[in-house]
Amino acid sequence: MPELPDLQAFSHNLQKKLSGKTVKEIIVPNTKKLNVGVKELNDILTGQQLEKVYREGKELHIRFNKGDVLGLHLMLHGKLFLFEGKNENKYPIIELHFKDGSGLVLTDFQGIATPTLNPAKTDVPDALEVEVDFLTKRLAKTKTNIKTVLLDQKILRGIGNAYADEILWHARLSPFSVSNKIPEAKLSGLIKSIKTVLQDAEKSILKANPDIINGEVRDFMNIHNSKKKQSPTGAYILVKEGSRKTYYTDEQELFE
Repeated sequence: MPELPDLQAFSHNLQKKLSGKTVKEIIVPNTKKLNVGVKELNDILTGQQLEKVYREGKELHIRFNKGDVLGLHLMLHGKLFLFEGKNENKYPIIELHFKDGSGLVLTDFQGIATPTLNPAKTDVPDALEVEVDFLTKRLAKTKTNIKTVLLDQKILRGIGNAYADEILWHARLSPFSVSNKIPEAKLSGLIKSIKTVLQDAEKSILKANPDIINGEVRDFMNIHNSKKKQSPTGAYILVKEGSRKTYYTDEQELFE
């Protein structure tokens, strides 16, 4: 699943490619997840100029000149492709056709990637904007382990499984630490690690693939990486199996 740094990179490149284009037509081959009718979608967006592509949590948002927004949640296997003329990519969910003959399509062989017209706004902070005071007060209310908290999109938006492991190793904080047992000084370090890891990852992704708009680049990861046996500082990488794998080392302090 694409995570925050991937979506940051995608939005960066889509902004360069699509900014200023005018919508000619929107085709929705798979309407299961769309929150409005196809006619309403076209009535609202056709003729509008694309102003900005940006990330919101784990979604990409496309804003148009009248203020309307099309949200795209890629879910587990959604992919974005640019095309000219007719879309030839398989498993299309939604196609944006522009007046210059170009287009953008969201595909998903599982059929669960979700387009949403004018997504509801949320008060949940984004991972790149979260502050220590918020996290301290929020974690005081929960005994859940810290990794589970980082993955909860109702608490903090944008972080997925792989980057939770990277962030917690960078902060030297065990993923199994009880949230309300973690001292404030350690949470301050966690906030710094969240921003450092995610921003550095975006740079690494764009360096490896400057034009990327789909897929995942993971080879640079220090801990959540099945090809590596040791951390950069020499500790053996341990893996806890489960519904999602957790990668960690004994360098990370446990609070319980």
